[in-house]
Amino acid sequence: MADQLISLYRKRLAREKGWVGKEWGGRCAVALAFPNTYRLGMSNLGFQSVYGLMNQRPDVLAERVFLPGGPEMPLYLQTGRPLLSLESQSPVGDFHLLAFSVPFENDYQNILKVLDLAKVPLAAEDRRDTHPFVMAGGVTTFLNPEPLTHFIDFFLLGEAEETLQPFLDLFVDLLRRGTARVETLMQLAAQVPSLYVPSLYHVSYAEDGRISAFIPKHATVPAKIPVGKRRTLTPPPAHSQIITAETEFGERPLVELGRGCGRSCRFCAAGYIYRPPRWHTIETLRTCIEGLLADHPELGLLAPCVNDLPEIEVLTGFILEQGGSFSASSLRADALTPTLLEHLEAAGRKTVTIAPEAGSERLRRVINKHLSRQDILNAARSIAETSDFALRLYFLIGLPTETQEDLSEMVQLVKAIKHRMIKASAPRGTLRPITLSINCFVPKPFTPFQWFGLEDVRELKKKQAWLRQAFAREGGVKATFDVPRWAYIQALLALGDRRVSRILTAVHRSEGNWKKALKESEVNPEFFVSRPKAFDEILPWDFIEHGIRKEHLLREYHLALAAEESEICEVGKCRRCGVCRASE
Repeated sequence: MADQLISLYRKRLAREKGWVGKEWGGRCAVALAFPNTYRLGMSNLGFQSVYGLMNQRPDVLAERVFLPGGPEMPLYLQTGRPLLSLESQSPVGDFHLLAFSVPFENDYQNILKVLDLAKVPLAAEDRRDTHPFVMAGGVTTFLNPEPLTHFIDFFLLGEAEETLQPFLDLFVDLLRRGTARVETLMQLAAQVPSLYVPSLYHVSYAEDGRISAFIPKHATVPAKIPVGKRRTLTPPPAHSQIITAETEFGERPLVELGRGCGRSCRFCAAGYIYRPPRWHTIETLRTCIEGLLADHPELGLLAPCVNDLPEIEVLTGFILEQGGSFSASSLRADALTPTLLEHLEAAGRKTVTIAPEAGSERLRRVINKHLSRQDILNAARSIAETSDFALRLYFLIGLPTETQEDLSEMVQLVKAIKHRMIKASAPRGTLRPITLSINCFVPKPFTPFQWFGLEDVRELKKKQAWLRQAFAREGGVKATFDVPRWAYIQALLALGDRRVSRILTAVHRSEGNWKKALKESEVNPEFFVSRPKAFDEILPWDFIEHGIRKEHLLREYHLALAAEESEICEVGKCRRCGVCRASE
């Protein structure tokens, strides 16, 4: 059976293009882990980018590790074999560093599964010099790493292009010198600006459960951890390092056009923690894309809002001129031009996705969406006039100040969109269904909504039931919903402090039974999930420094309650949030 695992991994490698194999001798060996299955991990551009950055170094070898899926898990459980890396099928415990790339809170429980399968102690305090160091990075870690602190030796906070090489320079040197584990952690914390070692900080709590102090245990350890990011994106753009058909995108390489968003939507963490918004130049993107098209005729273009890229039509036109095709992630309704729609049609795209987020003008002002009802209807008409596109719309429910009237206006908006599209597509006589993806709003750190709690799960279920019934009566419209229970868990992991690690441990011991773990927990999850936070309390993530002033977030919070919009981010031209001033 053990041979079956090795055979399975070697067959998987044979179907890939671009993986790196290195000899172990004298190198720092890194097991780069994605806490979910191979298919999802290989669909993640951040994970692929880190793999490429690590393997550029001659003194480092990075091999991939995934949560076993399909036939793999039974083989591991039956044989008792420790978890293996993909490239050399080596036990994870033999590596010097086990580095997790963590983009989603709901994968936290999988980190414990990977550690257990790798036979690495779950608790950081139980590891010895013979065990690999356990590190984590990725967007969730520089939002709020605290629920994972019991399991992770250290976090690298920020964008890998900025943080990874200084860390590896020191880590490799300490490794070669045979530095003991405790001393290594001390030196990393003292010398790497964006590195956070949880065990070197003391957290105390007031009688009401709120944090009363968060202080370093040693003078050499910083009180605030700055998140690493570059003022401008340096070439080449992040793009897929390994091509395989076993991804959500097939054999379609992904290319990052830009990072961050200046629209300032108040619910969106990416719009705040990736400030300032940055774009690659058209020339840089052309060079990258031209090289990829030589072997792959179809590309995936990624950005928080693809059509906010200056000269996006020039870029998509270039791809088509080169005989290539492309898909695009999220598109902004008020920036959806006829030319871009024509390019999407020429690229063979069948679906266009836009995100109104809220049904009413009032609620869109609350979230600072900068998108009018007329903008949305004009976009729908243009989409239907251009081609027989299917339309996908993203909405949120449970937003702060939301009322039943806002839900009713969502239904009316969708009806108006459908009417416009029927009218615009009449000459063709066809109209594909409209699909709605309706998700529960989850408050996130470093946004103006971080002080709100998640709406009660029972209320979210009632809203879903009402909307489900309302849209069931509307032909040509299909509504899909997420699960409020998972929104609750995501909120717990997004907003919790290091005490939440006890709940994660209980979930792992009960083999993923969240209901049982929450019911038996001595830690009250409601304290983190549903409780509105006071403006003067210490939040679990306050030690992380993004350059965003708390005063700015509070101002945006109060503007939201007044249903007033604020200005779109203008990089370098304003000093409202503090990020541009901090980076000068």
